[in-house]
Amino acid sequence: MDSAQNYIEVNRRSWNNRTGVHLESAFYDLDGFLHGKTSLNDIELKLLGDVSGKTILHLQCHFGQDTISLSRLGAKVTGVDLSDKAIESAKKIAKDTNSDATFICCDIYDLPNHLEEQFDIVFTSYGTIGWLPDLGKWAKIVAAFLKPGGQFVFVEFHPVVWMFDVNFEKIGYNYFNDGAIVETESGTYADKTADLTQEYVTWNHSLSEVMNSLIQNGLEIKALDEFDYSPYNCFNRIIEFEPKKYRIEHLGNKIPMVYSIVAVKRNDSQFELTKIS
Repeated sequence: MDSAQNYIEVNRRSWNNRTGVHLESAFYDLDGFLHGKTSLNDIELKLLGDVSGKTILHLQCHFGQDTISLSRLGAKVTGVDLSDKAIESAKKIAKDTNSDATFICCDIYDLPNHLEEQFDIVFTSYGTIGWLPDLGKWAKIVAAFLKPGGQFVFVEFHPVVWMFDVNFEKIGYNYFNDGAIVETESGTYADKTADLTQEYVTWNHSLSEVMNSLIQNGLEIKALDEFDYSPYNCFNRIIEFEPKKYRIEHLGNKIPMVYSIVAVKRNDSQFELTKIS
């Protein structure tokens, strides 16, 4: 079986391989986090608003910093991730920080076999949907785990970013989803000099694919915003032009780097947990 067909196991190995390096990286600043620093950015904090007393499902949570940051704001949060090493670390960090956040290790398409609860908010952010081949199935998961009237808050790197080659010198990839992209990487975005190599499988997803997947699964789009910066220093040839705001140096503000969507599950939505197949 090739890597694209076996993408779940390929990507699980890839993220397991990265997790130890990420935990020790300045990028994730685990020490600062353990001492109370939030991992959430202004973009998502403004979209989420006051989450105190809310139930939140955090999809593709890595080792749980955002999940725990949300719990520190008073929410009851469940994080989900494919990587068993990341989830093991998330549980330890939650214990070390006295967080009541809970964690589930599974592929999100398989989440209905692990969880039955519905939530006030489903949240996912930055580098998540590119690991998923089928956004219709993803949107169905989002809708099924939302209460009627519940809110989906989504922040993601803009699909224009993924069109470029690694040094942002030329267009190297299709804007639209034309199939699996199988690559091998040395280092990792959190530490480009790290002594590790991993194969991974991703897919590009256009804005229209994202929006239509949500609409077709019972979600009403309330807001779509685009940003000409990234809050993360995770690309090549990047500069910080304001605190925690980064752009590709030679492209400036000419391209969108991040977008966000807020959507609400319609009260008449037919997409419930029992409807997932």
